Amino acid sequence: MNSRAVVPEVDPPSSPEGLEPFDRDIELVLAFLNTCDAEKGTEVLDDPGQWQQWCIDQDLGKAPGVDAAREIRDTMRYAVSYGVRPRAVFETAWPVHVRLHNGVPTLTGIDALGNVLVAAARLVHTGHWDRIKICPAEGCLWAFYDRSRNRSRTWCSMRVCGNREKARSWRERHTTA
Repeated sequence: MNSRAVVPEVDPPSSPEGLEPFDRDIELVLAFLNTCDAEKGTEVLDDPGQWQQWCIDQDLGKAPGVDAAREIRDTMRYAVSYGVRPRAVFETAWPVHVRLHNGVPTLTGIDALGNVLVAAARLVHTGHWDRIKICPAEGCLWAFYDRSRNRSRTWCSMRVCGNREKARSWRERHTTA
């Protein structure tokens, strides 16, 4: 028996004018991954009220418990950090709706976390997941999407994190003992 998680083939969701079909999925997954902010020292999932408000702000529907959200978010961040597919996330049983629109099946979650998982599954299925990265800068750890042609972007922002790290590295090399 094959134990691999099966990600269903789905068509891209319709998107607002000016957005690529998967931009909404990318934005949603990044927003979810960034519900913890190392630089600001904030954690949306520490407060059920903040988590509920985040779900409302994202127009995702009902917010499930913060414990489930934290477990899935942390698993996704781990997968992104180490360049692996989030197998444990997609082996998680979470209810979704399958709807046919003009004969085309589309998936949506029945709650906020289900919608995040559906978006992540679409990104994995279409190869966009591999472009999500976590900034390695000390104290940042912000999730971002690498839009570079050769997928070589390292920092969330070259002007901020990249510049800080390069300056720190230069100082270390040029500091006399």
